[in-house]
Amino acid sequence: MNDIAFAPRPAAYDKKVALVLQGGGALGSYQAGVCATLDGAAYPPDWVAGVSIGAINAAIFAGNPRGERAAKLRSFWEGVTAPTAHWPIAPGAASAEMAAKAAAAAGLLFGQPGFFAPRGIAEWFGAPKPLSYYDTAALKTTLERLVDFDRINAPGGVRLSVGAVNVRTARMHYFDSAEIAIRPEHIMASGALPPGFPAVEIDGEHYWDGGLVSNTPLSHVIDYFPRRSRLIFQVDVFQGYGAVPRDLEGVAEREKDIRFASRTRTTTDIFHDKHDVRHAINDLMETLPPECRDTPQAKRLWALGC
Repeated sequence: MNDIAFAPRPAAYDKKVALVLQGGGALGSYQAGVCATLDGAAYPPDWVAGVSIGAINAAIFAGNPRGERAAKLRSFWEGVTAPTAHWPIAPGAASAEMAAKAAAAAGLLFGQPGFFAPRGIAEWFGAPKPLSYYDTAALKTTLERLVDFDRINAPGGVRLSVGAVNVRTARMHYFDSAEIAIRPEHIMASGALPPGFPAVEIDGEHYWDGGLVSNTPLSHVIDYFPRRSRLIFQVDVFQGYGAVPRDLEGVAEREKDIRFASRTRTTTDIFHDKHDVRHAINDLMETLPPECRDTPQAKRLWALGC
């Protein structure tokens, strides 16, 4: 696949390109299509940031060369969505809706291959008791198979950032390949949604799914210092607009769409306003005479600009 001809980026275009992938569970499969499209475009991302399932997609993207990313993403999603052998879904045995419900129930009962598995009954009668319903050891094996972490951590590669929340402090933390060597545990921490999945211990601290605090890593990409002009692609997997639901299933789906889509929209609106304020500060500072720019107040204001 190394002989694929990719569209060249215009020489005059000097902006960094970032891809922001939010959490969303199974909806993360839609992100794989976006990743595949951008991989072959003239503006492939230099930086990929993700939270929860978005962190897994981001790691697969950053941890593979152009031309191989789509296949690796497809391998991951086909693997974790495969019907379990404990409860096979016969084609044509029921309506598509019933088949989907049966598949979801099978995942809850038996786990998903290459991702998570339910804990054994014996664990619940021992001490100490488990702190999650499922074990995610299989995910580490999957990540090690599909992601080249040496590529992620090598100089000049696609930058990777994944967000997780510190269980002890409740503060969001980003593991960034520009600052540390990324390991499978960092990706697993970003998707460790309790109480289903266990917290992941990293350097003496325990981390849960970053979506508990922020479902999108947009803030990390925009606010990372030094700030510079960037083209940012943000993939929204939840519908901001939708019809009034007509049944309980629709109510549950619409509630989730509103809860997560509103977070993303609010974050985007906040940073749009901050962007305007920063440019206004820069414009204001340019109008000041030189002798006024060296005051402590002016330097503090200047630091808040772009």
